[in-house]
Amino acid sequence: MSRIKAIFAIPELRQKILLTLVFLAIYRIGFHIPLPFLDQSKMYEGMADSQGAMGQVLGFVSMFSGGNLSQATIFGLGIMPYISASIIFQLLASVYPPLEKLQKEGESGRKKINEYTRYATVLICLFQAFMYVAFLVRSSGGDQKGQNWGLEGYNTWPYHMTMVLTLTAGTIFLMWLGEQIDEYGIGNGISLIIMAGIVARIPDATRLLIFDSSKNTLKSSIFTLGGGSGSDISFEKLLVLMCLFVGVVVGVIAITKGQRRIPTQSAKHVRGRRVYGGTRQYLPLRVNQAGVMPVIFASSLLMLPVFLFSWLQNITDSHWVSWMAEAFARQGYLYNIFYIILIYFFCYFWTAIIFNPKEMANNLKDHGSFIPGYRPGKRTAEYLERVMVRITYIGAAFLAVIAIIPSLISSLLQVDYRIASFYGGTGLLIVISVALDLVQKINSHLVMRNYPALTED
Repeated sequence: MSRIKAIFAIPELRQKILLTLVFLAIYRIGFHIPLPFLDQSKMYEGMADSQGAMGQVLGFVSMFSGGNLSQATIFGLGIMPYISASIIFQLLASVYPPLEKLQKEGESGRKKINEYTRYATVLICLFQAFMYVAFLVRSSGGDQKGQNWGLEGYNTWPYHMTMVLTLTAGTIFLMWLGEQIDEYGIGNGISLIIMAGIVARIPDATRLLIFDSSKNTLKSSIFTLGGGSGSDISFEKLLVLMCLFVGVVVGVIAITKGQRRIPTQSAKHVRGRRVYGGTRQYLPLRVNQAGVMPVIFASSLLMLPVFLFSWLQNITDSHWVSWMAEAFARQGYLYNIFYIILIYFFCYFWTAIIFNPKEMANNLKDHGSFIPGYRPGKRTAEYLERVMVRITYIGAAFLAVIAIIPSLISSLLQVDYRIASFYGGTGLLIVISVALDLVQKINSHLVMRNYPALTED
């Protein structure tokens, strides 16, 4: 408690935290402002009844974007278009020479790339908003009667374009809000917005887990051994979910903070009568170098077969098409196999982009340091690359296990997927990663002013 009090004893840090909370409160208020010209009650009923591929895809996108596609609010698209634009430019900067040159120019180059990213965000928003509005006004609404969710008299293109522009403006405002948190608040603004969207869903998942909405009481089965049948939650299932929650939290923290420390030795040199250097240090390489990005890439890519086979199923009676559509929509065995393969691929792909062993070896050489047993330069770069390949394999295995936990407990324990996705899996991985980053930034402020840190490494 004394360390927590120390946070509010520093005026600058206190102001940053309060401003961050205000910005997040603005985001949560806008989260509940509905999109105009839509019948929200009819749409909510249709989305609640949607248990197929579209419902799962919308739920996934909503979780990662910080928006809410199932209720059509002004922040419905969330922050995902900006994330997509940022990822595109980060990948292009490694293969497109002009962008790579801009990236090496320092602060001015970074501002120019951010400007391009904002322009790309607007274009992506317009496209995604147009497709989403087209889905809303042409959907059957879950009742299969050819009706849509648009209000009567407002189903013409001027009103549709108004909805498209509203969704685009909402995402641009969220992008601006994230940048304000970066500048005036504490922590990464975009990550905090995503985290706030995920955390805000946890109470609903908890209510769905233990609360009987028809009787407005706690489920009686949770107090009985073996009392649950089917999708009911028995005491054993509740205990397993609690243990799983604790285990995933501990595992994510361990892997996120896990490092492979490579010992380095600095060369001795004499200046006047003093001898400098000769100290032994270490070079930390993170086990999970790619973070949560491989899971986001893999999940996004697996949306394509879900849409493709669902569309083919409507135009053909082929047995194998129906089987593939069912396998991907229900996230079964085949889906999980492709999920794991893609996570491994993107782990190595993303690590290869952000980790440059040759550049790191040259930096060690320029600073007069070396790894004992390896010549500076090429041999050091080869050693660093070999080590990173091995530890990335472990990090990818961990991400794969975390990613498929919701599917496993949903099928094995017959737990609603909305519950499983928040008490183990990618959502929890994002929340813990962002929380650790936030604690690290708070620690830097405390240590800089001679206060004890919140956590000890």
